[in-house]
Amino acid sequence: MEKLLYYIWKYKLFPLRPLQTTDGQPVEVLDPGVLNRDAGPDFQNAKVKIGGTVWAGSVEIHRQASDWYAHGHHEDARYNNVVLHVTGKADRPVATQEGQALPQIELEVPPHLQENYETLCRTTDYPRCYRIIRHIDRFTIHSWLNTLLCERLEQRAQAVARRVEESQGDWEQAFFVTLARNFGFGVNGDAFEAWARHIPLQSLARHRDDLFQVEAVFMGQAGLLEPDTIPQKYREEAIGDGYYPRLKREYDYLAHKFSLQPIDADAWKFLRLRPQNFPHVRIAQLAQLYYGQKAGFSRLLEAKTLEELRDMLRTHATPYWESHYTFGCPSFKRTKTLTANSLDLITINTVVPVLYAYGMTHAQDTCCQRALRLLDPIKAEDNHVTRQWAECGIQAENAADSQALLQLKKEYCDRRYCLHCRFGYEFLKHKEKLT
Repeated sequence: MEKLLYYIWKYKLFPLRPLQTTDGQPVEVLDPGVLNRDAGPDFQNAKVKIGGTVWAGSVEIHRQASDWYAHGHHEDARYNNVVLHVTGKADRPVATQEGQALPQIELEVPPHLQENYETLCRTTDYPRCYRIIRHIDRFTIHSWLNTLLCERLEQRAQAVARRVEESQGDWEQAFFVTLARNFGFGVNGDAFEAWARHIPLQSLARHRDDLFQVEAVFMGQAGLLEPDTIPQKYREEAIGDGYYPRLKREYDYLAHKFSLQPIDADAWKFLRLRPQNFPHVRIAQLAQLYYGQKAGFSRLLEAKTLEELRDMLRTHATPYWESHYTFGCPSFKRTKTLTANSLDLITINTVVPVLYAYGMTHAQDTCCQRALRLLDPIKAEDNHVTRQWAECGIQAENAADSQALLQLKKEYCDRRYCLHCRFGYEFLKHKEKLT
């Protein structure tokens, strides 16, 4: 009930009759203010006209007036600047810590709003607002999707910025960590990020011209060169083929030289993974990418087109892994490259957020715009979220749209933030019965 009162106040969905305080003074809402998500009054910087006087300050909203005292606001100095108390039921007068009596209004919830809200709360289908989608004009839909896209990129840019801060301002290291995380393609994302943080890029740079040494450090820091990480049935073959023992000896030497400590190999997940997504193969592809010096942060900034970026990220596994998925486990020999779909996903989840983060932190709007434009020519992601929205009538046209829909699902639908969603707003205000 209280959330619904917030909603009515924020969007000024007041009853048609004039508002007035409990003692009969007319009230005009000039500005409802800004919703406060931190401690303190619910809406700040509001402006209301009570009687003949304009007041500027905060507004507090409760289901019933007695909640003012139940929540201890009468003893809290932060509520001394409240100029109006809004309540569903004014069951008692209220006063501030300073003893100032506050004007109150009883806010009525329109019947159609209450009914629509209850419908949203009861609905178990996803998305809960599916009935309204066909009634919303295309401009409103695209406007909300654009907002969601920017919101998603800002969140991801903040994650990149944190990695830059943890790397003492090293964008190259932050880019490598972000890239590695997305080589996990969801399932092993956390493990890849932890692994990348254990790769000493500055120390390894002096060995960058030796692919074998690069792979030794990459595999060793992943904990995958420990004998007990090799299944018993492949252990003899792994030792016998010669590659694993040489790699292990090389890593032991470099680990001693650089005082390296690997991550726990138990962090890697294999269950229900396709063999081409095994960590060994993905790490070998990253080793080849690092050795080829193609995917550096400076090259990322220089790339002008999507095709240049795709070329920068194209890689394949090192020779041993063309015929293996794990040590000692042979496979049909083939060049294990990133698919076109994988390249698009890495562009979406690595390149675009890193460019956007760089633009934000360096006040380079052109960089942010370039990041956004990269999403337009990439086809929309095909997953259960985009398919469900397509069934409702919203067809993702490109990666920008699919990213926006993923943001909508994660930050609004899953959290039941219908009152903060543009589609939820359209659903709630609709007066005719939706079918």
